[in-house]
Amino acid sequence: MLLTDLLHQRPEVTAPRLLGATLSFDGVKVRLTEVEAYAADDPGSHAFRGETNRNRVMFGPPGRLYVYFTYGMHYCANLVCHPEGEPGGILLRAGEIVDGIEIVRERRGSVRDVDLARGPARLASALGIDLSMNGTSDFELDLAPAETWAGIEVAAGPRVGLRLAPERPWRFWVSGDPTVSRYRPAKAL
Repeated sequence: MLLTDLLHQRPEVTAPRLLGATLSFDGVKVRLTEVEAYAADDPGSHAFRGETNRNRVMFGPPGRLYVYFTYGMHYCANLVCHPEGEPGGILLRAGEIVDGIEIVRERRGSVRDVDLARGPARLASALGIDLSMNGTSDFELDLAPAETWAGIEVAAGPRVGLRLAPERPWRFWVSGDPTVSRYRPAKAL
């Protein structure tokens, strides 16, 4: 399947196919090892209650980044992905740095290589993503070749830290990969 066709599918269909894909941006290339899907009918999605200034990119053309600021200190990036007329996205949760590691070490400081892009905020930081990139399609995304995909064992489970619709198994990761973040359920209110 072509990438453009894949990005016009529902996020929970596309998300596992992004595992093993490489994302290149600002001199860094990351192999995606963990993602989460967020669809229009999903109470956990930023787009669930309708279009706002913050989430407008999720309603636009697939293949762009929806970048948001969270907890007053971190940026996170979603790849916009949805069928015509439905907003949606895939949170880029973790990856392995495959090119540009020196750039990432400068951005991330002295952390273990396995932790450089382990978690959505760390991944965005590793790639140099901030709010100025919201809506951009100025990156390169290459799906893993079929022979690589055949060797990837995909695991699925609940999304991390989500209070709304936590039972949906829309977090996907490469089983056994050390760059995958640890699962943390949402804290009770």
